Amino acid sequence: MLRLRTIMIAIALLPVAGCGGGEPPLERSALDSWLQSYGAAWEGRDGTAAAELFTPDALYRETPHAEPLRGRTAIAGYWATVTADQADIEFDFTILAVSDRSGIAEWSARFRSVSGDVPVELNGIFVLEFAPDGLVESLREWWHAR
Repeated sequence: MLRLRTIMIAIALLPVAGCGGGEPPLERSALDSWLQSYGAAWEGRDGTAAAELFTPDALYRETPHAEPLRGRTAIAGYWATVTADQADIEFDFTILAVSDRSGIAEWSARFRSVSGDVPVELNGIFVLEFAPDGLVESLREWWHAR
């Protein structure tokens, strides 16, 4: 029931289809490709590769109440910091919705914390808004750790 409620809320956050100013809608295959690249950047602990998936002035909201990271330099710095203590990273995702220039995905990650030598599991939701060139201009995420 909680997953269904989360999906319903996430879909409600998508822009109304057809409001993209005449640009072709986001294809499910493009969202899948972007998420695979994001996962590869995470698994490779490559902050530069992660940042290159975003527009130069992108907004990256790691949590709903935090100030968003702005731009590729901030995103690359964030990724260099958060992945520094991660090893044996595995990333997976399921696409939940695609509409106009937006997509929603549920994601999970598993890794070992190097400093504590403990396993970590994360589960979250991405709401992604894409620019016409296929790069993300806004990422909002909600996640929980176990």
